[in-house]
Amino acid sequence: MLKNSTRLSFLCLTAQRMSLRAEIQRQVLKVSSPAWSVSRGKKDEANNNNLSTLFKPVAVKSNPDDINIGAELTGSLDKAELMKVINKFSQKREIKALCLENGLDVYLQQQAFASFRRYCIKAENLPADLHIIISDILQGAGHVDDIFPYFLRHAKQIFPHLVCMDDLKKISDLRTPANWYPNARAINRKIIFHSGPTNSGKTYHAMERFLTAKSGVYCGPLKLLATEVFHKSNERGTSCDLVTGEERKFARGDGSPSAHVSCTVEMTSVTHPYEVAVIDEIQQLRDPQRGWAWTRALLGLIADEIHVCGEAGSAELLQTICSTTGESLEIRHYKRLTELTVEDRALGTLENVLPGDCIVCFSKNDIYAVSREIEARGREVAVIYGGLPPGTKLAQAAKFNDVNNSCKVMVATDAIGMGLNLSIRRIIFYSLIKPTMNEKGEKEMDTISVSAALQIAGRAGRYGTQWEEGFVTSYKPEDLSTLKSLLRSTPEPLTQAGLHPTADQIELYAYHLPNSTLSNLMDIFVSLSTVDDSLYFMCNTEDFKFLAEMIQHVPLPLRGRYVFCCAPINKKMPFVCSMFLKFARQYSRNEPMTFDWLMTHCGWPFALPRTILDLVHLEAVFDVLDLYLWFSYRFMDLFPDARAVRDAQKELDDIIQQGVFQITKLLKNTETATSNNTPDEDSFEINQKRNHYFREPRSGGAIRGRLTERLLAQGLLTPAMLQELKKEWNQGPRKTSDSDNDDDDDPRPKSRFRKRKTK
Repeated sequence: MLKNSTRLSFLCLTAQRMSLRAEIQRQVLKVSSPAWSVSRGKKDEANNNNLSTLFKPVAVKSNPDDINIGAELTGSLDKAELMKVINKFSQKREIKALCLENGLDVYLQQQAFASFRRYCIKAENLPADLHIIISDILQGAGHVDDIFPYFLRHAKQIFPHLVCMDDLKKISDLRTPANWYPNARAINRKIIFHSGPTNSGKTYHAMERFLTAKSGVYCGPLKLLATEVFHKSNERGTSCDLVTGEERKFARGDGSPSAHVSCTVEMTSVTHPYEVAVIDEIQQLRDPQRGWAWTRALLGLIADEIHVCGEAGSAELLQTICSTTGESLEIRHYKRLTELTVEDRALGTLENVLPGDCIVCFSKNDIYAVSREIEARGREVAVIYGGLPPGTKLAQAAKFNDVNNSCKVMVATDAIGMGLNLSIRRIIFYSLIKPTMNEKGEKEMDTISVSAALQIAGRAGRYGTQWEEGFVTSYKPEDLSTLKSLLRSTPEPLTQAGLHPTADQIELYAYHLPNSTLSNLMDIFVSLSTVDDSLYFMCNTEDFKFLAEMIQHVPLPLRGRYVFCCAPINKKMPFVCSMFLKFARQYSRNEPMTFDWLMTHCGWPFALPRTILDLVHLEAVFDVLDLYLWFSYRFMDLFPDARAVRDAQKELDDIIQQGVFQITKLLKNTETATSNNTPDEDSFEINQKRNHYFREPRSGGAIRGRLTERLLAQGLLTPAMLQELKKEWNQGPRKTSDSDNDDDDDPRPKSRFRKRKTK
């Protein structure tokens, strides 16, 4: 029976071999013709090579059978001679050309040839058909070109994308995003664009239509704005619910949903029908990180009327997008309600600060320095920047707006550009240069855009307040002419709207490329995606990939992993990143994150900050509580204590408020005291990016250098922490309690905020 089976296999292989040899000769002749040499351009080859670097080879191991059929039929192979044959095969020009025809560019060829060579040499039992082909070549009865079909079979095993490239390209075809929303395309929507500058009443008119409609949805850029609309709607007698990434509030006591909803734009429903929808700050379509959310709302909302509010520069892009959906755009123009005057003199010195002034800075260091100098002159200061909790921002704004309060000056970042109602007389640009960081972790300085300058300057002078006439100037005399030029210009016209891969699209990619990491899948998707670049662009996915790489080693289902990577975290803060990783590990073990578990890691009960670093750490803890609440609405069973966490967050918000109220004192204490908390976000971000760019992985994935140097470089250890550790080492060993045995993910040493067990 065995002999008959072997003979049958031999006959089948012989027939297959004859057919394959005819095919290989035909293809070799085809690619050897002169016409092939002009079929590819250098630019195309360069693009393909860049794409190919994203595909990681899958390890292929031999599967030894009980019986080596190939050896039984033709005898064992001489490995040394086999190596010569494979080397000759891989060096042939015709074979390399044939590889290109089958999707293997130069980069992939090098890896595929090396893998095939290694496989053939190390395998104890080669597949019978390959064994016979090589045996014939060694005996002079075959041609080296006959190896190609078996090499291609191996290449498709290590690079699965070669089999499904057409499917991948279809999945990532994003040229017609309007077709993703058939329910919106099925109705005749009326699009109205309220166009105008800050303080022109454009949003007011859109909101009036929202409040009088039978049902409606407001889509805002910030939680603060969504919350403000929620409160105002209910005060006006229009029952309205609130939906943000971290919070759900029902206007009705019985918990039944209202006909009106105020939400952040990412949380907009594209499956629920409304009579009226309002999309605020529509110019955010161009935002490199969040633009996709505005695009999704504009294309997908199921509403009879859609009112979009924003800068005049958005009109042309909106008109073009509406033409792709077969809808018309009605444009309503608005002028500023109050006068805005650019002063002829710069401030020059903080001695010239007047009541109602707001000094806008673009870094925390400037915020701290300016605040301290103003308070040193006997003036009270309100401080607002992006990292503060919403409650603290509102408290600072209320203090500044209160005509009976002694605080008459504000120091803020561009966070005041939207989301807060402020009674500002004069905007003073402390600088016109906004620091950014490049891929190497190096700071770069860029002049603010026309749009940003107009948005911030427009906050001066607000209709219906004590300062109806607004003024704007610069702090430095040399910046004044540039500022005037910016404010005379019109906002840059929008040319593209953002898009982003959906969970379903990435899931389909994972089906075809099951061995790729999520970060790698995202890279491949972006590289293969086809976008109508006359209208759209692919949003930046770096934050998504940063989180994907952080939790790559944690075993998670793909859908859960995708949700984790969409979490809105401040990646500049090491403590937030540490807790994010802890959340992922707990989730992977299916262990609930209870209130007690969370508070143990966050150092509850909280204490008032003594230094700026203490304040920065408390802001990071607030972000962690926000992150918990965000997860609690997506994984309710494993994040069960949202109500208790929200109460703790309110307590922490009050503590941060008190810290900000005495920020000058914290600054003074920082100079004389050492804090045990995490480094500031700017230094951490710079270190993270610099290390990612400069450090090269060594064998085994290890990084050379002492442990101390590595921790310092990664931002997980600061010089102050190092000094504290040295003191502890010098004092000798001490007894530890259970509360000291923390998870090794936490980069912080013990702080006084940490709750300790007492004997």
